[in-house]
Amino acid sequence: MQGTVEAILKHKGSRVWTVPADATVHEAIELMAARNVGALVVVTGSKLEGIFSERDYIRKVALYEKSSREILVSDVLSAKLFVAAPDSTVEECMRMMTENRIRHLPVLDGERLAGLISIGDLVNWIISAQSVEIDQLNNYIAGQYPG
Repeated sequence: MQGTVEAILKHKGSRVWTVPADATVHEAIELMAARNVGALVVVTGSKLEGIFSERDYIRKVALYEKSSREILVSDVLSAKLFVAAPDSTVEECMRMMTENRIRHLPVLDGERLAGLISIGDLVNWIISAQSVEIDQLNNYIAGQYPG
């Protein structure tokens, strides 16, 4: 069962939490905690600047004992963006995330930010698809298939 990013977004929703590049890291962390998310898309106007994640905070702020109230998101975000399109497949996204050691992909429909998917979203999709396939095979073996 080949899934697409569009199908995942229809299931999970396309809400994306964003933060401006000039926000403090503290403000970004507060938003992440309030929304229970592990990453924010960093934007200036409608331009994508990068991703700010828990990993960025740990490796670039906390590790060096910098003040999250003084450091700006623009100073520590991951600026090298990898993105998916709505018609990207789950397999393509898994490959991109694995090869580039990233956990989140903004989804762009043209230039419009259409969503954000995580490695967890992809894993959940794969598990669900495998479960459906197993059920279909069990029904086929048991003779409970459409005639």
